[in-house]
Amino acid sequence: MADEDPVFETTTGPVRVITAASLFDGHDAAINVMRRLIQSSGAEVIHLGHDQSAKAVVDCAVQEDAHAVALTSYQGGHVEYFTYIRELLDQAGCEHVRIFGGGGGTITPPEIRTLHQSGISKIYSPDDGRTMGLMGMIHHLMGQASEVDLISQQRLAQLNGPVTADDMAKVGLLLTLSESADEATFKSTLETCRSSSTDIPVIGFTGTGGAGKSSLLDELMLRIQRDNPGKKVCLLCVDPTRKRTGGALLGDRIRMNSLSNNDLYMRSLASRGSGSEISANLDRAIEVAKAVGFDMIFCETSGIGQGSDAITSVADRSLYVMTAEFGAHTQLEKIEMLDVADIVVLNKYEKRGSEDALRAIRKQVRRNRNMFDVADEELPIVATIASQFADGGVDRLWLKLAGMVGFEASEPVDEMGARKGVIPPERIYYLSEISATIREYHTANEAVAEQLRLCQHLQTAADHATKRGATKVSHDLQAQVDEVLEQVGDARGALNEFRSLAEQYATGEFTYHVRGKPFTVKTTTESLAHSAIPRVALPTFADDGELYSFITKENAPGHFPYTAGVFPFKRTDELSARMFAGEGEPERTNRRFHYLSQGQDYVRLSTAFDSVTLYGRDPARRPDIWGKVGNSGVSIATTDDAKRLYSGFDLCDPNTSVSMTINGPAPIILAFFLNAAIDQQVEAYLAEQGTPLELLDTAYAGGLPEGHNGFGLGTVKRRGDELVDAETYAAIKARTLQTVRGTVQADILKEDQAQNTCIFSTPFALKLMGDVQQYYIDHGVRNHYSVSISGYHIAEAGANPITQLALTLANGFTYVEYYRSRGMDINKFAPNLSFFFSNGLDPEYTVIGRVARRIWAVTMRDMYGADQRSQKLKYHIQTSGRSLHAQEIDFNDIRTTLQALLAIQDNANSLHTNAYDEAITTPTEESVRRALAIQLIVNKESGWTKTENPMQGSFIVEELTDLVEQAVLEEFEAISRRGGVLGAMETMYQRGKIQDESMYYEHLKHDGTLPIIGVNTFQNPNAQVFDESSADDFEMELARATPEEKENCLARVTDRQTAESEATQAALGQLQEVARLGGNVFEELMETVKVASLGQITDALFNVGGQYRRNM
Repeated sequence: MADEDPVFETTTGPVRVITAASLFDGHDAAINVMRRLIQSSGAEVIHLGHDQSAKAVVDCAVQEDAHAVALTSYQGGHVEYFTYIRELLDQAGCEHVRIFGGGGGTITPPEIRTLHQSGISKIYSPDDGRTMGLMGMIHHLMGQASEVDLISQQRLAQLNGPVTADDMAKVGLLLTLSESADEATFKSTLETCRSSSTDIPVIGFTGTGGAGKSSLLDELMLRIQRDNPGKKVCLLCVDPTRKRTGGALLGDRIRMNSLSNNDLYMRSLASRGSGSEISANLDRAIEVAKAVGFDMIFCETSGIGQGSDAITSVADRSLYVMTAEFGAHTQLEKIEMLDVADIVVLNKYEKRGSEDALRAIRKQVRRNRNMFDVADEELPIVATIASQFADGGVDRLWLKLAGMVGFEASEPVDEMGARKGVIPPERIYYLSEISATIREYHTANEAVAEQLRLCQHLQTAADHATKRGATKVSHDLQAQVDEVLEQVGDARGALNEFRSLAEQYATGEFTYHVRGKPFTVKTTTESLAHSAIPRVALPTFADDGELYSFITKENAPGHFPYTAGVFPFKRTDELSARMFAGEGEPERTNRRFHYLSQGQDYVRLSTAFDSVTLYGRDPARRPDIWGKVGNSGVSIATTDDAKRLYSGFDLCDPNTSVSMTINGPAPIILAFFLNAAIDQQVEAYLAEQGTPLELLDTAYAGGLPEGHNGFGLGTVKRRGDELVDAETYAAIKARTLQTVRGTVQADILKEDQAQNTCIFSTPFALKLMGDVQQYYIDHGVRNHYSVSISGYHIAEAGANPITQLALTLANGFTYVEYYRSRGMDINKFAPNLSFFFSNGLDPEYTVIGRVARRIWAVTMRDMYGADQRSQKLKYHIQTSGRSLHAQEIDFNDIRTTLQALLAIQDNANSLHTNAYDEAITTPTEESVRRALAIQLIVNKESGWTKTENPMQGSFIVEELTDLVEQAVLEEFEAISRRGGVLGAMETMYQRGKIQDESMYYEHLKHDGTLPIIGVNTFQNPNAQVFDESSADDFEMELARATPEEKENCLARVTDRQTAESEATQAALGQLQEVARLGGNVFEELMETVKVASLGQITDALFNVGGQYRRNM
């Protein structure tokens, strides 16, 4: 087989495959691996990315006239999602399209059987991966897809009369014929189907690779829809065919948010050996679009070089898109399109050097076209920032283009080139500064340690000389000692303080202060053998240099640089364990919380939300949404839902804290939570006044669980601010905000890099985070973390432990820089930041907490000048979800136990142990109890953990700490070279690195190099096969929302949307106005959530903040 030949062929050329992850599902690592392998097997892959609705997948398959769709689904609702796609395809007359899917172990054998019986071609199970291998699965898919005949007589028979732009499937088939049929067949068929002979404008869209053509095209489409509703536009986008494989990545569609409107029709074309940036048959595709009656046609080429202007041969008007990165100004003389383009677009104008580039491009165009007397504004040149929502430059581009083609266009609002950056340009190298700060810290302390060692040795020698009567030598040595002492006075003071601390610990009792409050603790525990076991073991070094090195690199827990922990001792009245729950309607999760917290003196509730909530949407009956309501998390769409969810727990009790795993819509869910907490205290106030609230019949579905006193339910369907006077409400609100404890994940940077539950444009999402933090400062919120900066999801996407730590800390410092740029005091916001890591079984996981604490503390003190409280990095650990396997599922608890031990001995501030069955389902009551027992046993029964710093003093731990720290600093510098975290994100550096590491892991797992017990080694010969053949024998309990629970969720949100519709619309309008004017959106959200649902608020904010645009 020749290298350039495709692996599989069809009657119309290469196999065309749509790849995507399911609706409300950000797990795109697997489908990214698959789409690469499918492409390498000769397919033309149209990749949609994550969070794809059934309609989006089907519209794509129809418009692209695909042979197959390949989908991953991890977030539940598998049966509804796949069968709905099958149903929609059949309704569109595309029964021939094959559907393939996979979801690791989350799609169970009974579900696999049901899906196969429903017309799904193949659901690949974990056993298929083991027996067939990665390429075996790909070749199986390609083999079945290549059997599809897109130009069968049955399909061609449908082309028997006029076709309009609304006939998507027929237009798709005509476009397939434009690429594959002989000239006579194509011409005759086109004439039979012609419904229009109107001459319509063809806009050519060309430019250099990576100039942002697709994003700019999407922004133009959004403006066309806004200003010209009902106009039909056809997009023909060309990408190059790989010569070696014959495959192609048709990647423009993933960038197009505008395609949700069916007035737009998009077809991706591969160059297929044309030797040009346009497809060999692009002219025929344009003929099809004209014949069926579109109002305008856009043709986007693949990236071009300097001398290319092929687009002008097929377009009436042409746009050339470039960036400032064209090299020396003399290179502009070689760019053919500067002579002929109707409009030249300088995109990514926020980049360094763009102002000079714009000036140079204007000069060159003036020379080329002899336009020396034309004002800058009149030149056919526009500067744009397509990645920026509502960019004034894009507005001006559309205004110019609309005038050329006779379309309507709104007047621009913002100035051209107005930058709305997050990090000031002069601060983009902050990560390099941090690396230098850490290295200087160690270098300086090593020098001091040597001086102390020298001083000690000289003193010993002087004392020895004195004893020997060598007075002169003794005086000379003492003079040297005194000279060195002048340089190390502070260091000797640190040594004395440490030795004094060790003496206090040795007394058996120690008093320390937290926020001015004294805590007296015992410093030893007694074993069954009556041994006094120290809670903190300190070194007994005689060498001053050795001890000083320990103090500056390690120190005792609770002392700078906090390597061993941020508090001197763990609290004995509160364990680090979190009570995790999230399933069904709010009441079901509430009952699980009460079950897990029975008999506990502390309540640490950790909440998982269903994927509908995670993406800021409301429950709905549409099958691809309905299947996910209440599955893999709890459904929360209103403030009343939050009240039910946390009812029976006093959210202002100092022993209660709530963690919420939410990201894209985090500010909205946080506003739900805070309002629920405030209204609880209103309820308590009314009870104290002798006017307790009677519970409404709709307050809680079903009976209250054991330990539930009904608290918090009195204000369901009521508003706290309407139950008391304004002054009382304000006092209660202020007190509540200053008391409530917990954290909200909210970390939008890691979402863009890894987990993909971004919903708003990244700049607007960051503004929302900053607004939350400003609100916390303004209202004195000290006990609640405004963001949990997460490495867990970076690790889950495939990153190794060093990458997880480096990217997470880099993200954390980015928030520091952003908040400082908004004028916030570091000592007022840093205490509201927390971190969240995953613990796996790789060796580096032993020390990631230690390294994180040290880097954070040194940087905050030495670079930012932050106070002691701000120097303390608090972090939460969740055991690795990636190490949970569907095969030999009981073994997962063993892995989780080892990971929990690592977290506890490294002084994690809180810990969530995954349930063994989470490889397949939302954890059951039994599995969650086992997961909680793991850390309770480690904490309460293990003698090893009675000592709270057991890793200090270990040679390997010290070596690993230095090794990982050095690797993290090198990664900081790599990110800094790419313009900091946000600059690196634009080139998808973090995402690419994570995916490469994920692919490496998968290869090692599949070839057995990385042993995984029960999965690729020590396999059970009698294990049940995990595919449809074992459907009848599958007995595992699955946690799924019941139809009744789903109906309840839907009824409640419908009631919220309709109960006060006028007040709701007014509140949403006010929220949008605050956002447009640049006010604090979260401040207004605290009011909006009282009358609007999650989905309503999300839609309102899309219109003023922009929607997230996916990357390849």
